[in-house]
Amino acid sequence: MTTLLWIIAMILVLGALAYLRVSLLTATIAAAVVMAGGWMLDVIGPISWIVFLVIALPFNIKPVRQHLISRPLMKVYRGIMPEMSSTEKEAIEAGTTWWEADLFAGNPNWKKLHNYPVARLSADEQAFLDGPVEEVCRMVNQHQVSHQLADLPAEVWQYLKDHGFFAMIIKKKYGGLEYSAYAQSRVLQKLAGLSSELASTVGVPNSLGPGELLQHYGTPEQQNYYLPRLAKGLEVPCFALTSPEAGSDAGSIPDFGIVCKGQWEGEEVLGMKLTWNKRYITLAPVATVLGLAFKLRDPDHLLGDKEELGITCALIPTDVKGVETGRRHFPLNCMFQNGPTRGKEVFVPLSFIIGGPKMAGQGWRMLVECLSVGRGITLPSNSAGGVKTAALATGAYARIRRQFKLPIGKLEGIEEPMARIGGNAYLMDAVTSLTTTGIDLGEKPSVISAIVKYHLTDRMQKCVIDAMDIHGGKGVCLGPNNYLGRGYQAAPIAITVEGANILTRSMIIYGQGAIRCHPYVLAEMESAFDTQSGQGLANFDAAIFGHIGFATSNFVRSFWLGLTSSRFSNAPYSDKTKRYYQQMNRFSANLALLSDLAMATLGGNLKRKERISARLGDLLSQLYLASATLKRYQDEGRQTDDLPLVQWAVEDALYKLQASLDDLLDNFPMGLGGILRAVIFPFGRPLKRPSDVLDHKVAKIMQTPCESRDRLGKGQFWTNSEHNAVGIQEQTLKDILAAEPLFDKVCKASGKRLPFMWLDKIAAEGKALGVLTDSEVQLLERAEIGRMKSINVDDFAPAELRPEVVATASQERAA
Repeated sequence: MTTLLWIIAMILVLGALAYLRVSLLTATIAAAVVMAGGWMLDVIGPISWIVFLVIALPFNIKPVRQHLISRPLMKVYRGIMPEMSSTEKEAIEAGTTWWEADLFAGNPNWKKLHNYPVARLSADEQAFLDGPVEEVCRMVNQHQVSHQLADLPAEVWQYLKDHGFFAMIIKKKYGGLEYSAYAQSRVLQKLAGLSSELASTVGVPNSLGPGELLQHYGTPEQQNYYLPRLAKGLEVPCFALTSPEAGSDAGSIPDFGIVCKGQWEGEEVLGMKLTWNKRYITLAPVATVLGLAFKLRDPDHLLGDKEELGITCALIPTDVKGVETGRRHFPLNCMFQNGPTRGKEVFVPLSFIIGGPKMAGQGWRMLVECLSVGRGITLPSNSAGGVKTAALATGAYARIRRQFKLPIGKLEGIEEPMARIGGNAYLMDAVTSLTTTGIDLGEKPSVISAIVKYHLTDRMQKCVIDAMDIHGGKGVCLGPNNYLGRGYQAAPIAITVEGANILTRSMIIYGQGAIRCHPYVLAEMESAFDTQSGQGLANFDAAIFGHIGFATSNFVRSFWLGLTSSRFSNAPYSDKTKRYYQQMNRFSANLALLSDLAMATLGGNLKRKERISARLGDLLSQLYLASATLKRYQDEGRQTDDLPLVQWAVEDALYKLQASLDDLLDNFPMGLGGILRAVIFPFGRPLKRPSDVLDHKVAKIMQTPCESRDRLGKGQFWTNSEHNAVGIQEQTLKDILAAEPLFDKVCKASGKRLPFMWLDKIAAEGKALGVLTDSEVQLLERAEIGRMKSINVDDFAPAELRPEVVATASQERAA
């Protein structure tokens, strides 16, 4: 019995030490203390001590450990893990890791998360949103843009240029606005809630493009010439990366340049002959300066010994001889400027390379670093803005529109999709705030940018489909009063661009995250193939034994947190959010454990097991989305009225995480899934999807003017102006809610239960009965006008819908 108790004590001590992640030396000393206890209790003898010392001493004496253990392990490691290519290495090393690395590490520091600064607008940024952004939203008639002009009106283009909309990222010393990433996100959200064309037109110059690349890598001459012109709108930029042969696989672009001598402005200079054929380039049809990515070759060694210099980025004025701006693409009836650009043996000086000749071949690193910032702002913000507007507009419509003698928003079948829209609107806004906070802190979060690009565009598309289902015919029939149809059509564009979502999920998120976020893998890979510094073995030894301890800790943590349902783990608050933090502790440990086991069993083949990689990426992604939601709740003062939104968003994210984890275990390599399931889910899957009761609470917030609803739609364009159908409908919602008690008063006075329609007639009857004042009569009449505008759809004379008629009208306006 004493021996059994001693064995249990040893297991508990070692398990606790692994859980707490103590050093190897500390664990060895603790084990020695337990051994000494066993010696005194006469449980163990000299042989046990000899075995212990034979194991413990080599592991704790570094020179011995390196020679006997780490050197053979390094040889095995080299055979399992192929050396990274230069392109892979540049992609992995580009950017930084931030909060996602804590989530990957199996033991998130929630205090660290909540200590990140609260995202705020400066006075200038708020004034810009309240002034120029509000005004340009008033100017845009979305039906005119999408159906009549096939473009933004000329006066809107000029307004955008005059008020610095294309210069939000440009520093003030060059005449730009120099706004924070958070401010850029708020601007794009507001624009996207009204018009995807408007948001895209503003977003692209402030994302991956000449302005961003020039500020980071341009020569002083390039910066001083181009940046003031971009800031003033004298230049319209675009960036040409993708082509018919290279979409998501941007590294395989076939476009090329040859270093050679040629004539430029009457003189012979060293330059490049460029040949390209690009597609899907936003703003290309109207651009005056083209950012171009191509592979540069130097066959005559005019720049050095290397012939294949690699991907290079250059700025090419579109009026240079040989530059061909193609006709427009027609992306799903979304009328932002998009099209091809071509060139064949176009000669330009080497000084056109962004950063000058010294940056030849450095384009891939430039692109990956800048893309990690732009991809974290533009599309996620556009998606969040669209869903925020859809959430309140759908809530208003569901409260105004009646079927079966009830507002449709009170029907349980409608509450379910409404809750998905509202909960996602809260989550998506939270995610953009946390992500832009990281960018404003100086991070270039390549992993996070992939997460938010994929998940926010995906959730946006699903929310738009839900909103369309709720609106029915109102969403299907296009026209000036349809605020959903064009967004529904355009949703696949966001899914496709800046890295197609399928590939982003299956290759990029975890492909970068596993190496960048893991505390030891990158160090192992670098040291294992380090044959130059003389420190390769020592560095590999430190990394591999750190990794072993890390993996052991995550196994123990996963087992203990599964056994206890994580109820004893750390949480920063004891309110209704406590269990969310604890569950995330558990899933974080699971992610770390399963990552190590996947890499150990598959090695270099993991990147080819895309579905395994995708599911591991889902775990990291959903942890990030849920933690961003909890961060928002904290930043906004833990408003208890918002709890239904918080609970829905977090529970949905964690339920999706659990589903991916379940699928991962079903398909885990080498048949280990069953064993791991017993460790991770000893009592079965613990989480359920958001309940019907929670759906009801979220749907109620969306339909009821209140502070929670205001926070849900904060910053969007709600002005009751001529062309803003959602702003008009917001006023109608208020009028309908004010009209309902007046309607009841008339019904009571008349002794009849009247249908809630023809409110103008109800007003007349109430006035005749003497139960309504003149102002109450006017309110009912106004409510009826708004009600009919909200539930009716647009119609047109047949000739108005013929393409040739629309084209003629557009040409006449242009003339």
